[in-house]
Amino acid sequence: MKRSMKTMDGNHAAAHASYAFTDVAAIYPITPSSVMAEATDEWATAGRKNIFGQTVQVTEMQSEAGACGAMHGALESGALATSYTASQGLLLMIPPMYRISGQLHPGVLHVSARSVGTHAFSIFGEHSDVMATRQTGFAMLCSSTVQEIMDLAGVAHLAAIKGRVPFLHFFDGFRTSHEIQKVEVMDYADLDRLLDRDALDAFRKRSLNPERPVQRSTVQNPDVYFQYREAANPYYEAIPEIVENYMGEINKITGRDYHLFNYYGCPDAEEVIIAMGSVDGVIRETVDYLNAHGRKTGYLHVHLYRPFSIKHFLSAIPETVKRIAVMDRTKEPGSLGEPLYLDVCSAIAESGRNIRVYAGRYGLSIKDVTANQIEAVFNNLEAEEPKNHFTVGINDDVTHHSLAVGAPIDVVAEGTISCKFWGLGSDGTVGANKNSIKIIGDHTDMYVQAYFEYDTKKSGGVTRSHLRFGHKPIRGSYLVSHADFVACHNQSYIQKYDIVQECKPGGTFLLNCIWNEDELDKHLPASVKRYIAENHIKFYIINAVKIGKEIGLGNRTNAVLQSAFFKLANVIPFDDAVEYMKKAILKSYGKKGEKVVNMNYQAVDCGYQRLVEVKVPEEWASLEPETAKVDENLPEFVKNLMLPINSLKGDSLPVSAFTGREDGTVPLGTSKYEKRGTAVDVPEWDPDKCLQCNQCSYVCPHAAVRPFLVSAAEAENAPEGFKTKKATGKGLEEYTYRIQVSPLDCLGCGACVQVCPAKEKALTMKPLDSQAAEIENWNYAVKLSKKKNPLAKNTVKGSQFETPLLEFSGACAGCGETPYAKLMTQMFGDRMVIANATGCTQAWGAALPCVPYTTNEKGFGPAFSNSLFENNAEFSLGMCLAVTQQRERVAGVVKELKENSVDASLSAAIDAWFDAYNDGDKTMEVSENLVKALEAAELTGEQADRKADILNNKEHLSKKSMWMYGGDGWAYDIGFGGLDHVLASGTDVNILVVDTEVYSNTGGQASKATQIGAVAQFAASGKKTKKKDLGLMAMQYGYCYVAQVAMGANPAQLAKVLKEAEEFKGPSLIIAYAPCINHGLVKGMGCAQQEAKEAVAAGYWNLYHYNPDLKKEGKNPFVLDSKEPTLNLRDFLMGEVRFSALTRTFPEEAEKLLAEAELDAKEKYQEYKKLAEG
Repeated sequence: MKRSMKTMDGNHAAAHASYAFTDVAAIYPITPSSVMAEATDEWATAGRKNIFGQTVQVTEMQSEAGACGAMHGALESGALATSYTASQGLLLMIPPMYRISGQLHPGVLHVSARSVGTHAFSIFGEHSDVMATRQTGFAMLCSSTVQEIMDLAGVAHLAAIKGRVPFLHFFDGFRTSHEIQKVEVMDYADLDRLLDRDALDAFRKRSLNPERPVQRSTVQNPDVYFQYREAANPYYEAIPEIVENYMGEINKITGRDYHLFNYYGCPDAEEVIIAMGSVDGVIRETVDYLNAHGRKTGYLHVHLYRPFSIKHFLSAIPETVKRIAVMDRTKEPGSLGEPLYLDVCSAIAESGRNIRVYAGRYGLSIKDVTANQIEAVFNNLEAEEPKNHFTVGINDDVTHHSLAVGAPIDVVAEGTISCKFWGLGSDGTVGANKNSIKIIGDHTDMYVQAYFEYDTKKSGGVTRSHLRFGHKPIRGSYLVSHADFVACHNQSYIQKYDIVQECKPGGTFLLNCIWNEDELDKHLPASVKRYIAENHIKFYIINAVKIGKEIGLGNRTNAVLQSAFFKLANVIPFDDAVEYMKKAILKSYGKKGEKVVNMNYQAVDCGYQRLVEVKVPEEWASLEPETAKVDENLPEFVKNLMLPINSLKGDSLPVSAFTGREDGTVPLGTSKYEKRGTAVDVPEWDPDKCLQCNQCSYVCPHAAVRPFLVSAAEAENAPEGFKTKKATGKGLEEYTYRIQVSPLDCLGCGACVQVCPAKEKALTMKPLDSQAAEIENWNYAVKLSKKKNPLAKNTVKGSQFETPLLEFSGACAGCGETPYAKLMTQMFGDRMVIANATGCTQAWGAALPCVPYTTNEKGFGPAFSNSLFENNAEFSLGMCLAVTQQRERVAGVVKELKENSVDASLSAAIDAWFDAYNDGDKTMEVSENLVKALEAAELTGEQADRKADILNNKEHLSKKSMWMYGGDGWAYDIGFGGLDHVLASGTDVNILVVDTEVYSNTGGQASKATQIGAVAQFAASGKKTKKKDLGLMAMQYGYCYVAQVAMGANPAQLAKVLKEAEEFKGPSLIIAYAPCINHGLVKGMGCAQQEAKEAVAAGYWNLYHYNPDLKKEGKNPFVLDSKEPTLNLRDFLMGEVRFSALTRTFPEEAEKLLAEAELDAKEKYQEYKKLAEG
C-alpha cells in the first residue's frame, strides 16, 4: 500500500505519532520543543481524534515540573499521558520522572535534546539534558532523522504500554526538531493494530479509583526499600526485546530496517564509530566515501540507549573490529568519560573482546559536523597511537584534545541541488523557504531537506536557510556551504559576510538591493566582484523592497523573492511553482480579503518579471580584494572575539581565545561596535519643527535616537551638517540642542516618528543610504562633553539627557520591552544590579558577543546576570543579601575609623556618607567624596589598615539599586512562587515585569497574563479564562509598592513610579504593558506606544500606583492614574491579530469570549475605582 508522504519537521513528526497514543498532554513551552505541544493543542482544538476515538485533553501548566507532575497524576488515574520538553525544562522534571518510573507507569516524554545552561545559555541541540536523566528509570530511545522520529516515536508509546516502563524519546534540538524533510507518515490504523490492548486495559485497571481502591506511594524503611527497587528488574530486562519486536513490526509496515543497534558499513570493518542522533547521516556518507577509497570502516547507530542491551550491542559489532571511537554529544566535566563511551567500555569489558575503545566529544550546541570531521575520527583510529578523549570540530590549543581536520570532502548525493538564503529575522525569508520546501516536497517525487540557522538576536538577526533537493535520499544533516543557488535578501550583508563565496562555480547568485546595475560597481566589495567573475557566477539583482512598497506590502519581500528563487533555481517547472505559490497565498491570506490576496499575487508576478541579470564586466576578475583592516585601538574583547563572531567566523576561534573567560564573563558596552545597518528607512531630524520634548528618545527601543546639549565651542567645531537649535528650558540657556540619530544602529521601526507631538513631524523616515552623513555626526555627538543634567532625571525630558546604559540591543524593531529597561538605566544605571529572568529580556540583553548594557564616563554601569527562568526572584534575593552583607561590613569599618579619631575633613565626609546611607540620589556623590577624603588622609597603624580596607572595597560604599527583571511567563507562571516569597519577605528589592501577555521568547504561548479571548500558542481557540491580576495580589501584603504603567499612555507616570518604587524601603513591583510582535499589531510595531495609549484609553490596561508610605500620612495608598475609558474596547481588540483572528477561525467562540473580555474590563476598572475612592 502506498503510504502518505508529507513535508514536515521533526517536532511535527513526533507530535503526529504521540498524539495517537495520548489521552492527556501536560505541556509547558520551551525552545526547541514547544512546537510539539503547539501542534498537539492545535489538533485537539480542531477535533482531531487519537486511536481511542477522543481528542487529546491538553493542559498548559505553570512550569515543566508542573507538567510532569500533572503527567504523573494522569498516569496514576489511568490516562496515557505525554509531555514535551528540553534542557532546563527536562531537568525540572527529574523528581517526578523517578516517581513515574518507580510506579511503572507508561508515560512518554518527547525531548528535542538541547544544551543545559552552564557558563552560558544556548538554545541549540546536544545531549547534556537527556544524559542528566539516564538514572531516572526512564527507557531512552533516540531518533536521528525526521523519518526515524515518525517511525520510532510510536515505538516509545507501544513499548511503554506493553513493558510498563516509561520512555524518553529524544532527538537533536533544532538540527532534527526543526529540520524539514519529506517523510512517509505513519497511519494511525497501523499503529492501532500494534497496540497491546490487554496491557492497556491492565494499565487502566491499575488506576486509582474509589470503586477498587488501593494506596500507592507509601513511606518505606531500610528493611524493604532495597528489595522493592530490585523487584522491578524483570520489567527493565524485558524492554530490549519488546522494543526490538516493535521495531520489527515497524519494519514490516515501512520496509525500513530498525534495530536497537543498527550497523552500517564494511562487514569486516576494523575501525568503527559508535554514536547516536543527527550525526547518523554524515557518518554513513563518510563510511561510504572511505570504503569506496579502500578503507574498512563501519558505524554503529544506537537507538535504544536505556536499558543498554549488551546482547544486542555485541551481536551488531563485526568480529573483525579492533578499534572503536565512541562519539558523545555532551560534556561531563570531571568524569572518566562521557556516558555513551562509559557504557560501551563496560559492554566491551564484560564481553572479554579485545577491542580498544576511544572517547570523543563533538557538536556541542549543535555545532556543525561535516564529513571531514568524521574522516578525522577514522584517521585517528588508524593512527599508531590514537588520541583518547579527543574533541573534533574545534581547535583546542589549550588542553590539546582536538583532532586535526583535513580538507572538505564531497559526500553529497549526486544530483542534489543545494541552496542557501541569507535573510533578516522577520523579513519573511524563513517563512518563504519553508513554503518553498513544502511546495517541492508535496508536489514532486523529489527528496527535500531544509534547515534554518538563527543568531541569538530577536527578529532583526541574521537568518540562513539551507535547502537541498534531489532524486536520491538526502542523508547528511550539515549546513550548506557549497551551493548551486545563493540569495542575499539584505544588501547590508554583502559588505560583512562571505556570501557569494558559498556559490559553486557556474552557480546562481541573487542579490536583493536598492542599487541598479550601474551602481553595483560602486557598492559591491572587490572580493565579491572578483569571485563572481572568476567563477562565472550567474548574477541577478532585484529591488524587492521597492516592489513591496509599490504593491502595498511595505517591507515584506518574501513573496517577491520566493518567486525569483523559483524562476532562477529551476528546481521545478516555473509555471507549476507559480500555481503552487498562489494556492498557498490563497490558503494563508484568503480570510484577510481579496485585496490582500491580490497584493501577494502581484508580488509573485513581479518577483520574476523584474529580475535583472547583471552583465559581469571582465575586469572584475582582475580586481584586488580589499585587505581587512582592524582598528588596533579596539578593546581586546571586540578585536579578538566580537569581530570574528559577528563575521560568522566564530567556529574558527581556538579554545585559547576564551582563556580567562571560562566562567562566561564578558565586558559591557560591546554593542556599539556592531553597527548593523539593517534598516531600510531611518529617521531624519528637522530642527525647525522640533519641540524639544525628548519623547522620540524616550520611546526608542534601541537608544539610536538621542538628544544632545551642545556648548558654543562644540557647535563651532562640529562637522558640517551638524545642525543645532537654541535649547529651551530652565538651566539650558547656555546650550544649543540637537536630536541625533545613529543610522547604523537604528532598526527603522519608526516609533520616534509616531510619538512626535509636533504638528508637522520633526522626524521623518528616509532611506538608509540618504543618511550616510549622520554617521559622522553621531560619532561626534557621543564624544561631546558630559554636562551636568540641568533637569530632573525622573521627568520625561530630563531623563533623556542622562546617557542610556542600555543601547543597540538585539530586540525586535519597535520592541515594547527595551524602552522600560533603557529608562531604568538612565535613572539608576550607574548603581544597578540586575537579576534577569530567562526570556526575551535575556535574548536581547545578553546575546554574545553584543552586550547592550554599557558604562558611563566613569566606567560605572548595570551589573547583570541571569540564573534560570524559574528562580529569578530567589536569585535576586541572594544578590540583595550579598550586597547588604558586604556593604554593612564596610560600614562597620567606616564606623570604627570614625570612632578612633580622624581629622575634621574626613570626619565630615564620613558623617555625610552615613547621613545619605539610604539616599539613592546622593549616594554616589557622598561615596565619591568619602573616597577622596580617605585618599587624602594620612593615617597610621590600625587606622591605616582600616583606610586600606575601605578603599579596597570602595565599590560597596554606594547604595545599590537592586532590580529583578523579566516577563510575564516568569512572574505570573513559572517563577511566581519565588516572586511571591520575595514580596512576602519584605526585602528592599525592585521588580519590573514587562508584560507582553504571552511567552514572547518561545513563540507566543499563553501565560496567566494572557487576556481572555486572545489567540496564542497553547490557546488556539482563544484563552478561556481572564488575566491574573498580579498587582492586586501583591497589594494584599500591604507593605509592597505596586504599580501598573504603560509608557505610551502616560510617560510621566512611568518616570514618577520608577523613582518612587526605587526609593521605597521594601519590595516594589512595577508591571509594565509591553506590546509585542506576537500581538500582531495591525498598525505595525512602529505604533507600539500608540497601541499602549489606546490600551489604556479602552480600559484594556489600567494605570495605578499603590504606595504603602501614603498610609503613614493618613492617605489612601491606592491611586488610580487611568481615566474612565473613552475608546471602544472591541475596536481596540480588533486592531490586534491575536484577538481578531478568533473571529475568523471560531466566530461563535470569539463573540462569547470577547463579550466576556469587555465585561471583565468594565468590572476591573470599577474595582480599581473603588479602591481609589477608599
